[in-house]
Amino acid sequence: MTTAEKKTDIYKGLVGVTVDETKVSKVMPEINSLTYRGYPVQDLAEKYPFEDVAYLLWYGELPSPEEAKIFRDFERANRQVSPKIYNAILNYPKSSHPMDTTRTSVSLLALEDPLTNDNSIESNQEKAVKLMAKLPTMVAADFRARKGLKPIPPQADLSFSENFFYMCFGEKADKEFVKAFDVTMTLYAEHGFNASTFTARVIASSLSDMHASVVGAISSLKGPLHGGANEAVMNMFLEIGRPENAKEWMLKKFRQKEKIMGFGHRVYRKGDSRVPTMKKYYEILAKKTHRIDLLTMSNSIEDIMVREKNIYPNLDYPAGPAYYLMGFDVHFFTPFFVMSRITGWTAHIMEQLENNRLIRPLAEYTGVAQRKLPSLK
Repeated sequence: MTTAEKKTDIYKGLVGVTVDETKVSKVMPEINSLTYRGYPVQDLAEKYPFEDVAYLLWYGELPSPEEAKIFRDFERANRQVSPKIYNAILNYPKSSHPMDTTRTSVSLLALEDPLTNDNSIESNQEKAVKLMAKLPTMVAADFRARKGLKPIPPQADLSFSENFFYMCFGEKADKEFVKAFDVTMTLYAEHGFNASTFTARVIASSLSDMHASVVGAISSLKGPLHGGANEAVMNMFLEIGRPENAKEWMLKKFRQKEKIMGFGHRVYRKGDSRVPTMKKYYEILAKKTHRIDLLTMSNSIEDIMVREKNIYPNLDYPAGPAYYLMGFDVHFFTPFFVMSRITGWTAHIMEQLENNRLIRPLAEYTGVAQRKLPSLK
């Protein structure tokens, strides 16, 4: 075989290919734990509010009390969106998926932001915080609009998670709900070079703007092979209905060789390190809302999957029913993922631009060989 004929190695899906370096996060195999800037995510979720975790992802260190106050004040001052964006949200088709409307809302933000095309470090840091601040406002407005309700303006005296509950329901939520939601925000915030993050970095590498990169990331997350599993998990539970139906439902799925949502992960081999923390708060909510039946059913399904297939649940498995018990509509679960992952996406966008090179891989051509055009009659 000549050099020209040598077969090129193809890595479909870039599996096993290391394309760049990152300081943002890593799954540490030796401790089977996801870390943000070196800190185990489960420790961050328990001990720090989501706002501090966002600061860590963007600036590399946890904030001092003074830094945390400055950061919180800026985020809270930038939660409001324009009347034009509110009006657009109110007129979105009610049949559209919230991921589509969320993607569109970010595009609308880009039209109004005077810094959209400024890719300086300072500008992108400011845009990242503004995106984190405004996304919950837009998602909550969409949540209420689908119920025929008016949007509720953001409240500057409430934390990130407290404010989101207030904008959705018009009242302050119980502390158990707020803490559980805040934990999901931290656990979902970042996860290395996943599909949506890599999409964001590819777009950023062309020196497009941050909003465009985020719109691309949301579009990638919408795909059922990436995001949406927390929705699918809850829909599965609703289909099963009762704990006593779980075993037969599972066995039928096994016989039909169908996928069980919420299980398995490409990165983790000994179980998702985020699950124990999320499961703890799911159990708290199940007891508080008197839905032990839901918890019993999910535990039964998990036991069957581990025993029969040796496959463990991922974060989506306890997060889906936790959001359901908080009172949220199932089709909004993935936009919550966006509200969280905006921090990781923008951290990676800024990291990409620090030492940028256009991401432009090659492809092996397998089409028809060179040939002559047919003669014209």
